[in-house]
Amino acid sequence: MAVVRLRPPEPQVPDNIILSTVDYMLNFCRAHSFWPLTFGLACCAIEMMAAGGARYDLARFGYEVFRPSPRQADLMIVAGTVTKKMAPLVRRLYEQMPAPKWVIAMGSCAISGGPFVDSYNVVPGVDTIVPVDVYVPGCAPRPEALINGLLTLKKKVINPKAVLVK
Repeated sequence: MAVVRLRPPEPQVPDNIILSTVDYMLNFCRAHSFWPLTFGLACCAIEMMAAGGARYDLARFGYEVFRPSPRQADLMIVAGTVTKKMAPLVRRLYEQMPAPKWVIAMGSCAISGGPFVDSYNVVPGVDTIVPVDVYVPGCAPRPEALINGLLTLKKKVINPKAVLVK
């Protein structure tokens, strides 16, 4: 004769109550209000400015507050060619940003040095200086590509353990 154990009933949660963790809620809020650091180095910066304009309207995602100071920003968008003379400044700005902080490498020059990679003075990718979270490829990437990169970063911040595969 088998012994049947009775289990207590599952607790019923009303539909108007949401159960979550504090970390998830903080990440959800952070992902919907990035404050990017204004850091354009070359032609990709023009596309970054266009993404903030009325036609593409980054404000609809909550990303319109471009900050002039690294102490007020949580996202650095490196847009353009990073030279070896500029590399220590990029690192210093990154270190001055409060945690949590993220970096987007925008454009071929920021990702890999672009057409100037063989130059004696160009850094072969900003990921050799600071950790990069999202790469936005192109020369120069369109504003839609930057918006896609921001939305990809948003997914990564909300669910940091998930692997983003497209």
